[in-house]
Formats: sequence, structure tokens, C-alpha cells
Amino acid sequence: MRCERLVRYRRELALRYPDYHCRPVAAWGPASAALLIVGLAPGLHGANRSGIPFTGDASGRLLFSVLTEAGFSVPESGGEHATRITNAVKCVPPQNRPVAAEIRACRPYLAAELDTFRGPTILALGLIAHQAVVDTLGLSRKAHPFRHAAEYELPGGQRLLDTYHPSRQNVNTGRLTRDMLLQVVRGVLR
Repeated sequence: MRCERLVRYRRELALRYPDYHCRPVAAWGPASAALLIVGLAPGLHGANRSGIPFTGDASGRLLFSVLTEAGFSVPESGGEHATRITNAVKCVPPQNRPVAAEIRACRPYLAAELDTFRGPTILALGLIAHQAVVDTLGLSRKAHPFRHAAEYELPGGQRLLDTYHPSRQNVNTGRLTRDMLLQVVRGVLR
């Protein structure tokens, strides 16, 4: 399924930012990772520029700092526990707000990630990522509501952890602090 709005927006961005990646952003990290992080979508001046999830913007800097402190590996550092990062939506959406059809259109890519991921924990960054994981796994949203620091057992012995997205807006408003995010990430190792 093709998302015309995202395709048009990507073309517009490629003209405006000719040095940017401006294509779908693939997952980053080893397939054998202990942790799969699912974000919302590539950031306009982050992953859309670099082609690597959560690089080049404030969300990524906070996320990578917390992952490193908790002992996970990220592009800029080593770590004891490998991490793989992907997004529910593969292309940057206008105003960083994908519509339902775009989330559904990207579901086969998320399904492929979830099918091949064998690690114990999936960490959803925000409501949209959480719902995309729950929907892709065919689970009930009612039985698996999004809540910061929520933890759910998944079929096959994996678990899903939730946190608010480390967006600049969530951090600036105090909805998510570095300590809150660190507490959830440290919970991955339990």
C-alpha cells in the first residue's frame, strides 16, 4: 500500500533539503539485539536527514544518553547489551503526525521486524508506537492500554515496555524527564 501524502512530502523535502536522506528509514542495530525500540517516525531534521533512526535530533541525544548509561549499545558508544531501533512509520510525516492509513501502510515493515526479533523486550516510545506494536501483534488495545512505565507480557515470552516519547515537547513540558526514561530503560534488564 502506497501513501501518497508521505510520497509527496518526501519529494518536497528532497527538493528543499537535497543533502538529506529523504527516503524510508530502515531499522538500525543488529537483528540479534536484546532490545527492540519502536519509535513514531523519522524526525524531519534527524533520521530524515541521516537515514538512521533517532540520530541528529534532541530526542535521539536523550535516548542514546539514557541507553548508554543503562549499558546498551548505540551508534556513538559501546555497550554490553545490543539495541535495535525502528519506527512505526518509515517516512517523515508532515508535522510529525502520521495519519491512520500511513501507520497501517507501514505495518508490514513493523510486522517483519517483530517476526524476526528474538530478544526479550520491546520498548515502545509513545502512544502511536505502542498501538502500532499492539495492533501488529493482533492484541487488544483495551487489554494493553498505553501508560508510561507499563509492562505487558507478550505471546512467545517477550514483553512490551512503554514510555512517553523522548520528544522535545514532552521533555520541555516535564511530561517525561531523563530520570523517568532511565527508570524504564533500566527495567529492561530485569
